[in-house]
Amino acid sequence: MIPKTSKPPGKKLIKRMSSRTKSYILAPLSLLMIGYGLCVFSEAGHLKHTNAPFRQWFMMGTYSLVVINAGLCFFGQAIVFRIQYQFRQETRRKLKKMQKEIELALKKKNAAQGGKIV
Repeated sequence: MIPKTSKPPGKKLIKRMSSRTKSYILAPLSLLMIGYGLCVFSEAGHLKHTNAPFRQWFMMGTYSLVVINAGLCFFGQAIVFRIQYQFRQETRRKLKKMQKEIELALKKKNAAQGGKIV
């Protein structure tokens, strides 16, 4: 029988975070990753032009490209979270506005009927 594994505590924490919080965390993190990856990439280029061993500059360059691409993916995900947050915010505003219009229309209708409760 396989023992039941519990979810890691961080997974629950991330699931409960709002889209706004996730975007505020991911955006700077992704920009740091992109910058770090570019620095490592330039160092790999420098090693190549100073005739360092192939394996050293190749592995460093590959690592830098992985970090850059991961940073770009995180930045894209931060944009997705930000759009979700803004869409929900706009939807809530529209719903609130529609609710006020409906209440106002009901009040006018009620006043036109002489204050009778429908």
